[in-house]
Amino acid sequence: MTAKILLLGSGELGKECTISAKRLGCTVIAVDRYAGAPAMQVADCHEVIDMLDGAALRRCVRKHKPDFIVPEIEAIRTSALLTLEAAGHSVVPSAFAAHMTMNRDAIRELAAKELGLRTARYSYAASAKELADAITRKSGTGLPCVVKPTMSSSGKGQSVVRTKAQIATAWKYAIKNMRGDRPVVIVEEFIDFDYEITLLTIKERASRGGGVKFVEPIGHRQERGDYQESWMPCPMKPAAKRAAQEMAEAVVTRLAGEDGAGIFGVEFFVRGSEVIFSELSPRPHDTGMVTLRSQDLSEFDLHLRAILGLPIPEIRYAGPTASAVVLATRDSARMPRYEGIELAMAIPSVEVRIFGKPTTRKHRRMGVVLAHGKTANDARAIATMAASLIAVR
Repeated sequence: MTAKILLLGSGELGKECTISAKRLGCTVIAVDRYAGAPAMQVADCHEVIDMLDGAALRRCVRKHKPDFIVPEIEAIRTSALLTLEAAGHSVVPSAFAAHMTMNRDAIRELAAKELGLRTARYSYAASAKELADAITRKSGTGLPCVVKPTMSSSGKGQSVVRTKAQIATAWKYAIKNMRGDRPVVIVEEFIDFDYEITLLTIKERASRGGGVKFVEPIGHRQERGDYQESWMPCPMKPAAKRAAQEMAEAVVTRLAGEDGAGIFGVEFFVRGSEVIFSELSPRPHDTGMVTLRSQDLSEFDLHLRAILGLPIPEIRYAGPTASAVVLATRDSARMPRYEGIELAMAIPSVEVRIFGKPTTRKHRRMGVVLAHGKTANDARAIATMAASLIAVR
């Protein structure tokens, strides 16, 4: 392949996308708001720009003339992507998908009101006072509830509010940690679920005769709204699995359009046989990092195949697999050091991936541990234990 890809966002997911793209002969330009981002370390070249600056985005596209513009994060001036797509540029999976999913309010409205999917009850607020009203009024979400910015990613700014005294703090935390420039939060009823899944959903190009395919469900656990571990297999009742696939196909087809292509990470809460739509990312998903070991084609390989219109065969799975994150414990502007990697890698079946981020923040993901086990719970225990041996200094 000789395709040129402009990657908007160069974190750990972008790094793995770049590696998959290079294996297929593509040229990759990695773009992010800071130098030395993980994907920049393996790309052909890079650009450092504010991706919320539409003019800067357009200049970058004019300079590099990519075959595909591939967003890897939400914090992008998506109105510029709509303009670029209208001018003939190919945005993955579509500019409409990127625009809708940057804003949780937009995607929630599409899922709940246009497509009729089951979601948590929700409301919006543009001030601490509006947030309090959205929670406490008779038709409100009530307590406990979940508050998060409408513009965010990887759980940034999300918190659970259990008492009225926590409302003001939740507002401040959400606005301080939002992505983008819209100071609006979404407040949702707290769902007492049995477990959460990510259903990786692949949209192939209709012009190449493709349709919609699924990776087996991925179980995951979050803290502070951010992924901590994920595992496969995650057994589901047949009716629940079918419901998740039907909902995912409906929303992905609507967002991608006729010829949009790529992988979507669609999140659901599961309670018995009831499946509740939660979130959606029109790109590889952080919980999907487990696919680097769980199967022959990772989510990144599948994303690139869909983008390039290449065949996607039946996925072959490697058995029970889990991932666990390696987190920073403090803020530092210095290049981090890692201790204990050799201890983790001495454990049979364990593989360690260090992302190469140049600075740390408390709770920032700096790496991931992957492991196999006799069962999914066994793999989880091994991955979690191995991750605990690694210290970020």
